[in-house]
Amino acid sequence: MIVFAWLAVLCTVHSQEMNDEQVKQHINKTAAALKSMQCDFVQTKHIKLLNEDMVSKGKMYYQQSNRLRWEYVSPYTYTFILNGSKVLLKNNKRNDVIDVNQNKMFKEIARIMMNSVVGTCLSDEKDFKASMSQNATEWIATLQPMRKDMRQMMQYIVLHFSKEKAMVSKVELIEKKGDKTVIELKNIRTNAAIPANTFSVN
Repeated sequence: MIVFAWLAVLCTVHSQEMNDEQVKQHINKTAAALKSMQCDFVQTKHIKLLNEDMVSKGKMYYQQSNRLRWEYVSPYTYTFILNGSKVLLKNNKRNDVIDVNQNKMFKEIARIMMNSVVGTCLSDEKDFKASMSQNATEWIATLQPMRKDMRQMMQYIVLHFSKEKAMVSKVELIEKKGDKTVIELKNIRTNAAIPANTFSVN
């Protein structure tokens, strides 16, 4: 009787699990409702040739649908701001404003960053082939780049989504030479007001 009871529980749990397409739809629905997001992040860069890790920390701000601020605060300061078609690159010595419509590389970088933050790249079949897996707490999407120029930059991207929030909690970028960058998002706040000057590129 105990065995049959366990089988019944397992069958019930399995039937409640979402298939890959349902997971993507759930994540996209959450992304569509996301008006803003802000968090801290820890970025760990592993360089295969040097066999060492470089750790940096910062803050990220996102506002629907085309505003993103990626700010490193330790051990150095550097800021990347995307606001519509404009990108600001800012460090201690200089500020550079770029029109992404006139710079194909930056336009692609900006688009991929934005889509990865909110998870909409799961449906971007022209750029990525997505395969899904999961564990007890996460959905994990492995994105294989489809375009030749992107394959020259990276082998694949791994996005970790919290099942509780259906949002990205960790990003892994695996480069062609074996270098690896892991970005963990912490203290995530959603749909809270963000001052307009956070995304200023002037």
